[in-house]
Amino acid sequence: MQHILYEEDGAIANVTLNRPQKRNALSSDLVRELSLTVHRAADSDDVRVIVLAGAGKAFCAGADLAYIQRLADFSVLENMEDSRLLQETLHQLYTCSKPVIAKVQGPAIAGGCGLATVCDFVVAGRSKALFGYSEVKIGFIPAIVMVYLIRKIGDTRARRLILGAEMIGAEEAERLGLISKVVDDVELDDAVRELARSLAGHSASALALSKEMLNSLQGMSLEAGLQYASSMNAVARMTDDCRKGIARFLAGK
Repeated sequence: MQHILYEEDGAIANVTLNRPQKRNALSSDLVRELSLTVHRAADSDDVRVIVLAGAGKAFCAGADLAYIQRLADFSVLENMEDSRLLQETLHQLYTCSKPVIAKVQGPAIAGGCGLATVCDFVVAGRSKALFGYSEVKIGFIPAIVMVYLIRKIGDTRARRLILGAEMIGAEEAERLGLISKVVDDVELDDAVRELARSLAGHSASALALSKEMLNSLQGMSLEAGLQYASSMNAVARMTDDCRKGIARFLAGK
């Protein structure tokens, strides 16, 4: 791994984009390494929560400019393959059975904002975090992330960010529902650590089943959603965590 730092701290996997000299800009190598690292954390029996962060002053400034220049020389098939890699990595983060927290200490722009968007929780520093989709300014579009963004904040707000290419601070991002929580910059590390530890204390199977439902229910009809929910309810009752939890409850513990 050249562009990703990985560390397991008990039940918490810390995944850090490590190109601070490039503001953690996305390249095919970084995206590929990120995919492998998230897969590693997801498969670890010891890991209960994943924290995604960026080294240096930026969370992620989007695509690497030198890389963008090379895209013009790619063939259709090469561009399709490159796009598929990004799509699969974002989907991997979004559908990971373990909660994923984005710790945003600085700018999260374009593809970097996309990375934050697909995480379950986004905790950001009040004064230095910045969010926005700037792609239309250079003739590009945030095509893949748009699918997730509309699901997260709705059509009207997504149009504002994508078509307007507006840069917004952490407090406005929280108001729009793009991020989960704003804290003072000096409190960011502690706030993320506290959230991660709290999530790690929950039932792993219940979190995984809940995430699966959250990802699947949107778009279902009322009848289909209720039928799906009924089957998932039955599955949850049969898990070891649920059986042990009920036993503890009945025992007054």
